[in-house]
Amino acid sequence: MGRVRFYTALILARFIYLAIRVLNKSSGTSFVGMMTLKFCPDFLSYCRKYVDCAVSVTGTNGKTTTSGILAHILETNGKKLIHNVKGANMLTGIANVFALNLPKHFDSAVIESDEAYLTKFYDYFKTDYLVVTNLFRDQLDRYGELATTAGFIRNAIEKNDKLVPLLNADDPLVTNLGKDRKALYYGFEEVEICSDIHNSNSIAPQEAFNCVCGEPLKYNKQFFAQQGHYYCEKCGYKRPVPDFNAKVKIYSDYSEITVTYDNHDYKFKVNLVGLYNAYNALAAISQALMLGIKTGIIQEALYSYKSIFGRAEKRTINGHETLIQLIKNPTGASEVLKTVNPDSNIVIAINDNYADGRDISWLWDSDFEQLKDAKKLIITSGTRANDMALRLKYAGIEPDRITIEPDIKTAIKLATECENPEEKVTILPTYTALLKINKMKLK
Repeated sequence: MGRVRFYTALILARFIYLAIRVLNKSSGTSFVGMMTLKFCPDFLSYCRKYVDCAVSVTGTNGKTTTSGILAHILETNGKKLIHNVKGANMLTGIANVFALNLPKHFDSAVIESDEAYLTKFYDYFKTDYLVVTNLFRDQLDRYGELATTAGFIRNAIEKNDKLVPLLNADDPLVTNLGKDRKALYYGFEEVEICSDIHNSNSIAPQEAFNCVCGEPLKYNKQFFAQQGHYYCEKCGYKRPVPDFNAKVKIYSDYSEITVTYDNHDYKFKVNLVGLYNAYNALAAISQALMLGIKTGIIQEALYSYKSIFGRAEKRTINGHETLIQLIKNPTGASEVLKTVNPDSNIVIAINDNYADGRDISWLWDSDFEQLKDAKKLIITSGTRANDMALRLKYAGIEPDRITIEPDIKTAIKLATECENPEEKVTILPTYTALLKINKMKLK
């Protein structure tokens, strides 16, 4: 009976998807999955047999980019792949992509999963590998403190005995997820900033991170937030030696990563901005090497990879080169702000819808002081445009340099109406603002 219901759900999914496309009522990233799970609650448990090798990716920041890079590497390698490319990463979004692609068989699956939903996902669908990017403070009104988020991921790992976790060695909270089990690690031995545009210094408040024993961690090297080479003087807990040990040079719009693995050095060029994206790329490269993919294929994929919407996405709007970068929490925002070109027109679109998190206090912990040297327009937009303008005022930016325009489309029009086509634009939206931008017809 269950199998009949599963196949019936696949048929219904096609009809529902066709209907919403005809009626133009939804983007189709989750609604089909929601209806599929209502009709067949254990739908995902039937999906695993259609995939040979499955990788899940989770973490506070970078999971969409990491999974996107890894998926592109696998496709470049000729694998038939299923991937929730649009970043809908809760159960409904994951079910959505399977419902619209099965019963075809796939060589590989790359599934991005929300941290809080990973354990529920594993109730139905066990993956072979899990990549964990980082654990930063994010949407406290939805998920609570970092220990809660880490607990979600740990519970998921414990449900899957055969799972091979690939963990960020530079994040002490992520590293701890590998305790008492076999895990592999990736991390940076050295980070070198080689850009005049990108500021490597930040005055954003640093959170104090304690060891699992309660003692404050100390650092030999600290790259950003809690990421770095940490150790505990009391119990001896320390950063593990990474299986994928890397060095990175960060330039204005790309990075050069050298990965040491299995006593060999492999060099890669990544066409993405910022150290945070270098971490994402290193995670994807490490997983690809684990899967036995040749370095030439990996580099080919890195060259041809195009950013997923809003994740260091480059677009031309009204004739102007535009960089769109999602911001959603203090650590991620502060790292993105380091990469903002001060010669560009800047739009900061802040919404406080449920998917963004209602609590916007993170704006005050983010290093918007980095924008003091901005030379052109700074436009605040979204439902919390006024709050963002106030934050910029306290960051030392004169109020007469700030334009408040709550309507996001109008704000982007203001930023791109300058006659000089050489002028660049930077857009920094929260999640639902980003979704709204992607629905706009911007040319």
